[in-house]
Amino acid sequence: MSSTAVTAGIRVTVECRHIPERSRAGSWFFAYAVRIANEGSSPATLLRRHWVITDANGREEHVEGPGVVGMQPTIAPGQTHEYSSFCPLPSPLGSMRGSYQMLRPDGTLFEAAIPEFALAVPDALN
Repeated sequence: MSSTAVTAGIRVTVECRHIPERSRAGSWFFAYAVRIANEGSSPATLLRRHWVITDANGREEHVEGPGVVGMQPTIAPGQTHEYSSFCPLPSPLGSMRGSYQMLRPDGTLFEAAIPEFALAVPDALN
């Protein structure tokens, strides 16, 4: 299942899955793929990321930093940028959400929403 949010012409879509072969007792491993599409009329450069990772006990971890996976891509109108990453979690259920700080050529900064998505081991939902 995918989650999508659109902010100022930037569409962020995330798909997540549990990776059982990388998980072990007390640590569940999730991989996620992000697609950032510029549906607007002006380029946008992804400067920073801010993730909020919540486990099943409600504990939040904030992860911030420049770009995504070592890149600060400029996404032209009609173009996309895709990347994959991962998240270890101390519980079989949780969620992630966040934002990307984006910059337009005219100097306008804005926060593009990353939609909330579930981190869930399939049999943990039963």
